[in-house]
Amino acid sequence: MLKQFTRNLLATALLAGAALAHAADPVNPAAAIKKDLQAKFPDAQSMVVTKLPYGNLYEAVADSEYVFYTDEKVSFILHGNLFDGKTQKNLTEVKMRELQKAQFDKLPLDSAIKVVKGNGKRVVAVFSDIDCPYCRRLEEEFAKITDVTIYTFMYPIDSLHPDAARKSRAVWCAPDRAKAWDELINKKAEPKNPGTCDNPVAKTVELGAKLGVRGTPALFFADGKRVPGMMPAEQLEKYLSGNGK
Repeated sequence: MLKQFTRNLLATALLAGAALAHAADPVNPAAAIKKDLQAKFPDAQSMVVTKLPYGNLYEAVADSEYVFYTDEKVSFILHGNLFDGKTQKNLTEVKMRELQKAQFDKLPLDSAIKVVKGNGKRVVAVFSDIDCPYCRRLEEEFAKITDVTIYTFMYPIDSLHPDAARKSRAVWCAPDRAKAWDELINKKAEPKNPGTCDNPVAKTVELGAKLGVRGTPALFFADGKRVPGMMPAEQLEKYLSGNGK
């Protein structure tokens, strides 16, 4: 659906303004814009339209993921970054962080391996491939920090590590998943089970793809920040404390 929506968005954005325009509703323009956009993008499951304090500009958010802009008559559709001219703040980026934070709150954490260190007050979710060398290095950095709860979503990438999915299922089926994950990724000691129990590995792969995970590790922080790739403990501390950039 997301790919189809993107195609529809690009196709619609290329149309001439006259073909897009509708008669503006002076009473409730946001509702009229929403109705028009829903008709143009039938694959979108949700559409939220908000008036911005910039000329006659409206912000539209589709499926809590796609942010674009239009005017009262939907005479154009702009898909890109919007900056405040005075503060130079990237308003699109701010909005995306809000949406990503909401996505963090909706993550199916019961499908992740949970490790609590210290008081566990800070939280981070990680999409990790058991055979990924950078994921192994990230685990070494996690060992240097405390007062954090780490949720690891096993995200085997078959094209790179064809045996990772089997190993991931075995980890999930182990009596102590956190211990099995630690021993396998750090010591390459595989769990002694066939990995045939009910497990979320396939659904986790679907979830990561939906969230746009292109490689591992991929970190999701509670404040909405998303960081692809391994980072050292010092940088992890900044992001966990809300000071990452």
